[in-house]
Amino acid sequence: MQDTQAERSDWKAESTRGVVAAGGAQAVDAGIAMLAKGGNAADAAAATILALNITDHGDCSIGGEAPVLIYDAKRREVKALSGQGRAPLSPAAIDWYMLNGIPGGSDIKMAPVPSVVDSCTTLLREYGTMSFGQIVAPTLALLDAGTLPWHPRLAHTLRRLADEEKNTRGTREERLQAASDRFYGRNKRRSDIADELEAFYIEKGGFLRKADLAAHTTLIENPVTAEYRGFTVCKCGPWTQGPYLCQALRLLDGFDVKAMGHLSADYVHVAVESIKLAMADRDEYYGDPAFVQVPLRALLSDEYTALRRPLIDMRSASLEARPGDPRQMKPLKANGVFRPGIGGTTTCVIADRWGNVVAATPSANVPSSLTDAGAAGVTYGNRLRSLNTTPGHPNCIQPGKRPRITLTPTIVLKDGRPAFAISVAGGDLQDQATLNLLLDAIDFGMEPAEAVRVPRFATSHHQDSFNPDRDRERTFIKAGSLRISDRVSAEVRDELARRGHAVETSATPIAVPVMLSINHETGLCRAAGDPDAKRHAAGL
Repeated sequence: MQDTQAERSDWKAESTRGVVAAGGAQAVDAGIAMLAKGGNAADAAAATILALNITDHGDCSIGGEAPVLIYDAKRREVKALSGQGRAPLSPAAIDWYMLNGIPGGSDIKMAPVPSVVDSCTTLLREYGTMSFGQIVAPTLALLDAGTLPWHPRLAHTLRRLADEEKNTRGTREERLQAASDRFYGRNKRRSDIADELEAFYIEKGGFLRKADLAAHTTLIENPVTAEYRGFTVCKCGPWTQGPYLCQALRLLDGFDVKAMGHLSADYVHVAVESIKLAMADRDEYYGDPAFVQVPLRALLSDEYTALRRPLIDMRSASLEARPGDPRQMKPLKANGVFRPGIGGTTTCVIADRWGNVVAATPSANVPSSLTDAGAAGVTYGNRLRSLNTTPGHPNCIQPGKRPRITLTPTIVLKDGRPAFAISVAGGDLQDQATLNLLLDAIDFGMEPAEAVRVPRFATSHHQDSFNPDRDRERTFIKAGSLRISDRVSAEVRDELARRGHAVETSATPIAVPVMLSINHETGLCRAAGDPDAKRHAAGL
């Protein structure tokens, strides 16, 4: 790391009153402004998420998604907000996908129901203290200063939501619900925004309709958890890839990672081999639990972990995809192992003075060629491509189904209180980078400013989460691959290659992380984002 980068001050912060780390600096400012006005982490997160849809547009969008984990200090619990839109409800639409596949490019048929507005209003309603009008103000300022054709249209849409909240009688919660209802057309007397969205979908040849918008809700769910060296790692459910991080940590808990040495050949090898095994199970079993039975309890059990751990050979890299069989409690699934051919998201973590913590991963992957956002100014992404058309697969597209997404925020507890929060952009890299940061922090005692800057590594030894090909084996990216920072010594890289890893060096950041830590003895919160990946942080 060059000295000029180390001297930058906009990528790390510490405070006893609250911190924000995210993508665009102006989005960080939006969150800090809410904390300065007495808002809590939920208020700041909603403001940051909305602003990110302007500062980081392309990586995320109001028409995209924003999964959220929140630690509520009053209730002393972590909850997951399923900020993910669903597939169209129309059986005819699903029949079309099954016949023709899930398109890419800029085809609007790949777009799920927009979820960001309801994610933010739900976050405010259940955990916040401020109004939608207050938290949207920084975003409106960005839009008013913007120059793109959709900027004034989206500003008009967001102002209509703020007006609906302001003009609705009732409790704060009822007013927030009214704002969301107007966007999604649940208010039959005033469905102008939903009308505009539906007209846009029809014009572009999409399948989404007002019925899909009206049916959308943000589920509040219990997190999936795993214990690792006295810490509790909390993830969203198997409608994300998040639980595989828990599986990988359970495998690693049987190795003395610290004794191996940070970024030693043994350390990198055992971490990557654990990732491979966990991701094989991800690709085989994960899907929307409202539609399929995901054997999570078995996948995270002591018995299954003990069966899978001996598959890690410290002398040799695996070149096979090796899902296990948690239902029959066998280390490998019969007829499941195969030998493959060698072959836009942003970030947000926030903590406040009262002990509340939020980690969110807003996204959309807006097509770069997209210039038209319709009358409502709502651009769209490609998240339906994280479903597939493989009959019988747990992630096969169905009416109203959530795709198994890569978006995967993380909150880590120590003795029941938050110790770390992490958000990473980078598709299939997200939880791999999170694993890097967690090992840096838990096993090697690093604070966020160090953890986000030390070298990272990752593998493409898994199926591509954005390839909906019916033949899932064809979506496997590259067996045995290992991408590692060129700042790791040549001696280590050579040893990894000798063990069979297909080593590729990287001079650029591997994934895009932000991270915060909390010292409960001093009350000090530290936040940082990788400066080489253009992340920003600020403290109150």
